[in-house]
Amino acid sequence: MPEEKTTLVAKTKDNAPKGTTELEKALSDFNAENAPAVQQTAQKKAVRKRSSAKRKAVRNVTVTRGKRKEAIARARITPGSGEVVINGISVDLLKPKEIRELILEPLRISEEARGLMRNSRISVDVRGGGISGRAQAARSAIAKTLVAASGSEALKRQYLAYDRNLIVDDNRRVEPKKFLGPKARARNQTSYR
Repeated sequence: MPEEKTTLVAKTKDNAPKGTTELEKALSDFNAENAPAVQQTAQKKAVRKRSSAKRKAVRNVTVTRGKRKEAIARARITPGSGEVVINGISVDLLKPKEIRELILEPLRISEEARGLMRNSRISVDVRGGGISGRAQAARSAIAKTLVAASGSEALKRQYLAYDRNLIVDDNRRVEPKKFLGPKARARNQTSYR
């Protein structure tokens, strides 16, 4: 029996927690082994920040937003070859034709806008709403982007004279349904007999 006690005591001494000096030494060894990897990731992040800052300085980018009902469109104009891209798809591939014409309406109204588009690329990201709401939001975002990129007050006045909703977002929303009826204003029919 005394032998068993000695072996148990010996096991507990081996499994006992290490002192703080041993933990500090193990931690410093671990940091020394992994320090090059941490430094490399920090250097990569710094390079990425510098390169993105250079990209922003090189390109003249204008970003605007257009809204219609539940649809929100963000348009970005950059130097390019005169193409319009909606959610990564060329506007020429959009169907039906009426939607495509509605989106491109700001370019057809003004000669100044067409001249600006010859050397530019507009990419629009549209989310939410239905087909018509998305088209009208994209149309508004494109018009606002062209006005912002040109800095022309005459172009803005021309858009406002043609259709105010090209520059000013339509703030109308669907009226919420009330608890007494099937729709917002409709009520159930009453019977008197």
